[in-house]
Amino acid sequence: MASSKSLMNLLTFTFGSAIGFFICYLLFSIILEEEVKIQPHILHNDPHGQHSADSDNNQLQGQMNFNADSGQHKDENKNIAEGLYQKVKILCWVMTGPQNLEKKAKHVKATWAQRCNRILFMSSEENKDFPTVGLETKEGRDQLYWKTIKAFQYVYDHYFDDADWFMKADDDTYVILDNLRWLLSKYSPEQPIYFGRRFKPYVKQGYMSGGAGYVLSKEALKRFVAAFKTNKCSHSSSIEDLALGKCMEIINVEAGDSRDTSGRETFHPFIPEHHLIRGYLPKTFWYWNYNYYPAVEGPGCCSDLAVSFHYVDSVTMYHLEYLIYHLRPYGYLYRYNPDLAKNPEEQSKDEALEDNQKLKQKIIEN
Repeated sequence: MASSKSLMNLLTFTFGSAIGFFICYLLFSIILEEEVKIQPHILHNDPHGQHSADSDNNQLQGQMNFNADSGQHKDENKNIAEGLYQKVKILCWVMTGPQNLEKKAKHVKATWAQRCNRILFMSSEENKDFPTVGLETKEGRDQLYWKTIKAFQYVYDHYFDDADWFMKADDDTYVILDNLRWLLSKYSPEQPIYFGRRFKPYVKQGYMSGGAGYVLSKEALKRFVAAFKTNKCSHSSSIEDLALGKCMEIINVEAGDSRDTSGRETFHPFIPEHHLIRGYLPKTFWYWNYNYYPAVEGPGCCSDLAVSFHYVDSVTMYHLEYLIYHLRPYGYLYRYNPDLAKNPEEQSKDEALEDNQKLKQKIIEN
């Protein structure tokens, strides 16, 4: 009798433990699954690996036109930006694919691409409605350098005389063209040079991060295309940015310094928060060993005249569009221009006084 009771107790305990374990397993599975769903922009410790921003978790279904009502900015003085638009002509081409036209490329098209002097979307196949240029390649990360070579050859053959500089960007890169024009205005397009976020491994002069985008001068493009006709360069690697950097060094195209007048970086391989928030990128992360110039985390990471950010999903694409081109603090007419004065404080005071006089005069006239 006692042994039967003990056996029953053992079975009850075992059954209860199994049920409890199963319930705990289900709860932990649900919790972990939710954490994975909301985890933003997981970064893998591989400079050429695929990141979570490439997934479908944070994609918009429709486009937004942030520039439909420009009336609220009608009094802004855009003379410098408009002058540079005419003086520093940039052709932008965006690396994309058939699977990304609706998820990514159309949001590039609706935002920063409108400020290029000419914009082209390069894909493995032609799409006349979007439109895209069909490069007749396969899709996949191992095809990126082929697409890059063919895209620059296509640009050279069809649009060489339409621009002075030729910008390559991904369909998850956001580019501030006005700041890029300011940077390029210091250089001649006839100079063999290219700019981007400069990395240091494997190439003596360094090479430019593919994700942050890079821009070739007219002379650099001419040399790059010619190098494949004369076999100075070849498709030696599937790693696009590194292979292009090696070719540039072979053909004596200079890897330019894209930092601003304060020594801060302008091209950025990640979204703003990854650079601005201290501790976001662990010190074991590849990024810290790849930068040609000492990398800074926190507010000193990024120039006020930043040119690009990478791994920008469709939602963040519109966040940046609004924050850069639409948000204005009330009462500030002065906008920083690093070319006008050596001492920014003196410059800001002088311009503030001048703007105040203009504002007073405007009020009197009204």
